[in-house]
Amino acid sequence: MPRIIPNLWFDTQGKEAAEFYCSIFPRSRITRVMHYGEAGPRPAGTVLTVDFELDGQRYTAINGGPEFTFTEAVSLLVECADQEEVDRYWRALTADGGEPGQCGWLKDKYGLSWQVVPHGLDEVLSDPDPARADRAMRAMFTMSKLDLAAIEAAADAP
Repeated sequence: MPRIIPNLWFDTQGKEAAEFYCSIFPRSRITRVMHYGEAGPRPAGTVLTVDFELDGQRYTAINGGPEFTFTEAVSLLVECADQEEVDRYWRALTADGGEPGQCGWLKDKYGLSWQVVPHGLDEVLSDPDPARADRAMRAMFTMSKLDLAAIEAAADAP
């Protein structure tokens, strides 16, 4: 079965972004950096692609130019074990110009969208009791960074 490797398009910040992501996620590393040659279209020696792994998941960053930018139509979801992890990844990914969004979404300083989600959120949002699930969903819609304990408390409120 072939591997599916997300390829992230940057203007010129691919290596910087890969280093940033590798500094945030454990068991992460840059595995290869390729440079433009004399054929261009960018100056020879500038970074073309950066292959990297985030906790074993492979990615490629390409410095393809300003023609394309990220949109919220694609995001990377980080399922966190607990609130401490949610808080840690939220802080790291919104640092230095990242932008908080709604319902656990954010954009990092490069414009890439992420969802930082606590483990167990799906269960409370899909509770067999539709009223409980609705209360949980309503609580989630009021949040930027998600707080599972607060969502569960709202779900359990009369």
